[in-house]
Amino acid sequence: MATRLLRINSALRKYADKNGFFQISKQWRSTAAASSLKEALINQPPTKTTTLDNGMRIATEDSGAATATVGLWIDAGSRYETDENNGVAHFMEHMAFKGTAKRSQTDLELEIENMGAHLNAYTSREQTVFYAKCLAQDVPKAVEILSDIIQNSKLGENEIERERGVILREMQEVETNLQEVVFDHLHSVAYQGTPLGRTILGPTENIKSINRNDLVNYVKNNYGPPRFVLAGAGGVDHQQLVQLAEQHFGQMKGPIYDKIPDLDLPCRYTGSEIRVRDDSMPLAHVAIAVEGAGWKEADNIPLMVANTLMGAWDRSQGGGSNTATNLARIAASGELCHSFQSFNTCYKDTGLWGVYFICEPMQIEDMVWNIQQEWMKICTNLREKDVDRAKNILKTNMLLQLDGTTAVCEDIGRQMLCYNRRIPLHELEARIESITAKTVQDAGMKYIYDRCPVIAAVGPVENLTDYNMIRGAMYWIRY
Repeated sequence: MATRLLRINSALRKYADKNGFFQISKQWRSTAAASSLKEALINQPPTKTTTLDNGMRIATEDSGAATATVGLWIDAGSRYETDENNGVAHFMEHMAFKGTAKRSQTDLELEIENMGAHLNAYTSREQTVFYAKCLAQDVPKAVEILSDIIQNSKLGENEIERERGVILREMQEVETNLQEVVFDHLHSVAYQGTPLGRTILGPTENIKSINRNDLVNYVKNNYGPPRFVLAGAGGVDHQQLVQLAEQHFGQMKGPIYDKIPDLDLPCRYTGSEIRVRDDSMPLAHVAIAVEGAGWKEADNIPLMVANTLMGAWDRSQGGGSNTATNLARIAASGELCHSFQSFNTCYKDTGLWGVYFICEPMQIEDMVWNIQQEWMKICTNLREKDVDRAKNILKTNMLLQLDGTTAVCEDIGRQMLCYNRRIPLHELEARIESITAKTVQDAGMKYIYDRCPVIAAVGPVENLTDYNMIRGAMYWIRY
């Protein structure tokens, strides 16, 4: 919706200028554009929220669309596992679609197919999500199916054995995705010895040994209304969804514990590195990062702007020396890498802020040096015009990522788990707009300057700079 409004606004302005309806100064035009954006964001459909007596939260944005996305966002993921059952959250995600007490797997698939709907799920380190995309009139049926697969999964022994093989094949596929591999290594050294250091899929030996009792215990200990958010977007009536939640989840209790678990799971960050050298690979895949801010921390917004300042670039893009970010211009002109992308990965109480890049074996040292130079500029020497450009790019990306009911529903579910509310778009836009060069520099001095980085490198990484030298370049000494 926001994207449509922006396009309409842009088209009307171009048409008016072309036909000479009014001639206005550039300064007034920029003010008018900012005003129209603010009005468009304020006029977005509100996100309505309700909490049931059992603690379950319902949040919706009704845009009046013909389709809808409804989903269950669960405050449970691989972070809540142990070394012994690591991988069980992802295993349970697979098992949810393999039949319930009243629906076989075939019945479930046929029912979804006949509705023309899509049922899907994913597991992250902190969240497990089950959601359905359907026609607006099919929302009641979609919610009933979601409640059935969450509360009544059969977890049959035959299905468990069959799905065990599927997950092992999925692990083999993930191992061929080098970006996934590098980020798993990055977490393993950044949060070594803590729950965030484990992979989401778990080790192979765990997947081979997980049984029905492990799955039942995990659901009993982690699934329950206080940890559930039922989110809806598109053609979703809030009151109807509240009634459906009461009907299908109202009698549910839990989580039910054999013993009260320790849910305060602090994750200790450790500046360190891991190098997996394989000279048979053609390209090196490297990630370098520092500890960032958690979701709720105020520093998250300036770090998002700093992340946008670093930017992303790929050889397949045009632009060359005219690309927006300085690192992209250097990478393009000096052919330092095949691609790079900055990232800002957030969790409840911590995060990873850095750059992932792919390059030729003997270019790693130069690429790392240039990344660190850009980091030091963020900390010490930022121009307001660069920050303004980054803020505009960030706002554009923010709006583009909310194109479609599924993206909006995901935004609602995640924010309800992270903030216990959904931050309105106009508030988020105002927070971004309030950032100045000094704000970003202050965040840089807090999180980047003279901090121990974490590095994960896979491939022909002989040319990667020694860790102590990288650590020594995390500050500037100037006379």
